[in-house]
Amino acid sequence: MSFKKIIIFISLTLLHLFSGAQINLQSGGNNGKEALAIQFFEQREYEKANVYLEDLFDKNPTIWYGYYYKSLIAVKDLDKAEKITKKLVKSNKYDLSVLVHLGYIYKLKEEPKKETECYEKALKELNAVQPFINNLAQAFVDAKLYDYAITVYNKGKKATPDYPYFYERADVYKLKGDMVSMVNEYLDAIDFRDSELYMAQNNLQNSLGYDEESAGLKNPILKQELQKRIQSKPDKIVFAEFLIFILKQQKEFDAAFVQSKSIDKRNKEDGRRIYELARICVSNKAWETAQRCYQYLIDKPNCIYAESSSIEVLGVEYELVLEKPQATKEELTIVEQKLQAASDKHKGSFMQTFVVKNLATLKAYYLNKPEEAIALLDEVISNPSIKPVDKADYKILQADIYLVSGAIWDASLLYSQVEKDFKYEAIGHEAKFKNAKLSFYAGDFKWAKTQCDVLKEATTKLIANDALDLSLIITDAIGVDTNEVPLQLFASAELMILQHRYTDAIARMDSVNLLFSNNTLGDDIFFKKAAIYERTNRYADAEKMYKDIIEFYPSELYGDDAQYKLAQLYENKIKDTAKAKEAYEAIITNYPGSIFVTEARKRFRELRGDKINN
Repeated sequence: MSFKKIIIFISLTLLHLFSGAQINLQSGGNNGKEALAIQFFEQREYEKANVYLEDLFDKNPTIWYGYYYKSLIAVKDLDKAEKITKKLVKSNKYDLSVLVHLGYIYKLKEEPKKETECYEKALKELNAVQPFINNLAQAFVDAKLYDYAITVYNKGKKATPDYPYFYERADVYKLKGDMVSMVNEYLDAIDFRDSELYMAQNNLQNSLGYDEESAGLKNPILKQELQKRIQSKPDKIVFAEFLIFILKQQKEFDAAFVQSKSIDKRNKEDGRRIYELARICVSNKAWETAQRCYQYLIDKPNCIYAESSSIEVLGVEYELVLEKPQATKEELTIVEQKLQAASDKHKGSFMQTFVVKNLATLKAYYLNKPEEAIALLDEVISNPSIKPVDKADYKILQADIYLVSGAIWDASLLYSQVEKDFKYEAIGHEAKFKNAKLSFYAGDFKWAKTQCDVLKEATTKLIANDALDLSLIITDAIGVDTNEVPLQLFASAELMILQHRYTDAIARMDSVNLLFSNNTLGDDIFFKKAAIYERTNRYADAEKMYKDIIEFYPSELYGDDAQYKLAQLYENKIKDTAKAKEAYEAIITNYPGSIFVTEARKRFRELRGDKINN
């Protein structure tokens, strides 16, 4: 077919579509034959519609054929449907989709030989140009003749190798229910051109669904077919990268590390992909895999990431030892010594700052060496090359250590310095809130509430929310009853939590309920005890505390907090995905105004298997 004829066909097709639009527009208020025909057609009164459609078709068959054909099929007037279709086949030989309609009529008339002849004729006469390919294939799809549609796209692939119809064939295979072939069409697209990876990923996510545990990119067929590709085409790195992407999505970080390491070695890379994976593992608290990633980079000859990995792996070791239910002093000391060695090695350089916070925290909170921690932070704070905001961060940590050591006024002085230097910034608001909390621990509830009421307008949501919570706790506890003793006991228990005196803190909070049965701190006590139980790996006890808040105090201060914490507990600690999804969904349903709704919806969708674009 000449280029001119192709243009004519496309123009006629567009004219047909445009005319259809015009007909629909006319049907709104025109009482002519066109409006009546469409009105009866849309109301499925086909006998009445055919009275008008017959005349309209005779005058303009190209425009009215679709309506008349469907209406005749609906009333089972197959002879007339055959007649008008044959007429259009003769007058519009470029639109081969009409042959599919004719074949369908023969199918209804139970004439299989004629039916097949129509389909085969359409395939034989097909000019493999994209508009014709798409038009005929869609006609076969509409008739649920999926194998014929695939054949049409295959002819197109041979004729135009630069446009191989991978996505179109994948759609047909999906309709056919052949998921393996569908997946392989997308993988063929990636094989054809690496840049198709992102589009193929999106299409696969949508095509494989969302609702089942094994849906979306979790579908086992996808992983299975990907692994076959990796084995048959080991040099095609894009497949391994796709598998790594899926493994990361599913948080199968060990398997992702194995694949990433294989690519790094095979291609003699610089370690970048392993380093990036290590950081993803850290953000997901997959400490063991992060450790393996960093160690690989440390051992890798001439690796540009070796030095930073040797520092960052110490952070992982720090987290690992603190996660242990009862880390021994020996285990804590080993980590301390490693951090101390790194701090000494990089003394005065920016590299030292990566270990100082962990080292100081370890000394102060776990090894009972607050003086050493304070001296270490003094050394870093006095470094003239340190950024002001970093210096403020270390001052806050130092103030925290003063606080737990009982040096309340030294702590308050440092908080005040940071607040003054960064009055309108997030870190300044944090320091102001910590100072208010210090007043709370000291029993100066009026001053603490005054500061919190100011901070309720803070630009940092977390600080504003914490300030509001503390203000409400104070108001609820002493707003009506002037007896401050229950709140004093509770505040002292909170300070004990900071000092890691967990047994004492629980005993102190229990005494509030024992001595003051009418106190208003019930949900506050449950919430703080739940936090202690989580830190000490008593997950069943923590679960009970959160559930008690949700059951007995659903509308109180910590209702949505408890629901969110429960969801996190199920997801990250208990590892019960089903319960985690249910708990996250409860936040969206029961607490639509909560600050946790956005994150809860994100976590719910991710656990369900949706692809999340961050």
